[in-house]
Amino acid sequence: MKRVVGAVAVAAMLAFTVGIPQGAVAQQRSELVWGPCGETPKTGLLDGVLPAPAKAGQMECANLKVPLDYGNPDRTITLALNRIRGKAVRDADHLGVLLVNPGGPGASGRSLTGYVAAQLPGNLADRFDVVGFDPRGVGNSEPALRCVDPVKFYAPPLPDYVPGDDREETALIDRAQQYARACGDRWNWLLPHMSSENSARDMDAIREALGESKISFMGYSYGSYLGALYATLFPSRVRRLVLDSVVDPRGVWYDSNLIQDISFDRRHQDFLKWTARHNDVYRLGGTGKAVSFAWYAMRERLRTRPAGGVVGPSELDDTYTAGGYSDVIWPQLARAFSAYVKKDDAEPMVAAYRRHVENDAKAENGYAVYLAVQCRDAAWPRDWSQWRADMSRLYTKAPFLTWQNAWYNAPCAFWPEPGGTPVKIQDSRELPPVMLIQAERDAATPYSGALQVRKLFGASRLVTVPGGNHGVALGGNRCVDRYLVAYLKDGSLPGPDQRTAAAPDARCPGIPESVPAARMGTRGHLGR
Repeated sequence: MKRVVGAVAVAAMLAFTVGIPQGAVAQQRSELVWGPCGETPKTGLLDGVLPAPAKAGQMECANLKVPLDYGNPDRTITLALNRIRGKAVRDADHLGVLLVNPGGPGASGRSLTGYVAAQLPGNLADRFDVVGFDPRGVGNSEPALRCVDPVKFYAPPLPDYVPGDDREETALIDRAQQYARACGDRWNWLLPHMSSENSARDMDAIREALGESKISFMGYSYGSYLGALYATLFPSRVRRLVLDSVVDPRGVWYDSNLIQDISFDRRHQDFLKWTARHNDVYRLGGTGKAVSFAWYAMRERLRTRPAGGVVGPSELDDTYTAGGYSDVIWPQLARAFSAYVKKDDAEPMVAAYRRHVENDAKAENGYAVYLAVQCRDAAWPRDWSQWRADMSRLYTKAPFLTWQNAWYNAPCAFWPEPGGTPVKIQDSRELPPVMLIQAERDAATPYSGALQVRKLFGASRLVTVPGGNHGVALGGNRCVDRYLVAYLKDGSLPGPDQRTAAAPDARCPGIPESVPAARMGTRGHLGR
């Protein structure tokens, strides 16, 4: 489950004609021609929290044609790339390419390039060419998926994600079916090839086009799964591999979402308890139980009285899901919660929704790609009764995300392309040591996934931090970043050679808890 921002290319708008594959043409892959970039894509997740890239002026862009189908490489689509180069001289001190991906699926990798290059120490940044790419279907890659009119699709207030009766559930099922049908009608030629495996093969095409025998890769969240896939398919072509906020490959993808329901609920309870600890500021109750009662009473009220006519219960869920990714925004979320409950003031709640919920054309592009990839990667239940039974069972113990997450993924129950068989993630003697970075209470990618991947990659090392912020590296934790820099520089990893299955190889302290000031201005990010 995710919310993500991507840019929509003009070519995708032209590709709305049903059944005509404008983005796929029969021609050879072209050489990379680097030149000035247009507008640098914004993350939508990091803006306003993280500093602007210090090296933005050195950004250059290119397009790369890759096979639509690697079994039939004559037909191609186009990937949009950008990079910030290190030293102009390619000498022995140069460490090659560091390819980056922020997650998703559906996120623009081009949005991360400048940030990574700026955050690496100068003596290391100069030794890498940091390269980002919009994966197939995303942003400035062509074609860019878009299935519905976002203005109509996201118009608030949406139906309540928690259906109160059969009629409400049927309406939500219809909405999911309509989205799946719209994607199939527009992109029937592309959807069979929208898979994580093909994205990993695209990464190797990028490596080849750059003239590199090996590449380094840093992936966050879903990007960690891409990295693990690449390491499985092309182990001898990996120089360094950093997986941050690690996806458990055993659950791809239906089971992963069920596990997320539990971990997001736990993280939401962390937020409610944090709010209770600062009852002198927010006045919502002095215990987690009291604040939870206020929360669900507010949610029920919003069914009939949307805040500002905009924020109903589903918009509330979407807004506060952002708090599951980062506690940086907890003060703002708690302030909006308090203002609405204690003062009947809807303005902070509407402002939080506007800030943290993406619902424009870029967001719809990201959602379309998310579904296209996850629905195609693996089999999903096609009998809605199984979804209903699983969600009803989970909702009793994890009510915060369960139904919201179900409807976000529900088009996969009706997707026009069947799910495939995921590549089995596995180690290789050719693969160098791998660095894993993980927060213990991460909601989107639970800690158990990092432990599992550490078992799969025998030479890996796990750096653990307390708390639940999603996306740790280069996010302000100096301890983590010291380990990261040492690894990228020369491959050195922390921790002993002898390890226990449940213990991290290195533990870093967390960043201090957010200041609970009602006057505090915050702007958070999802850390994807």
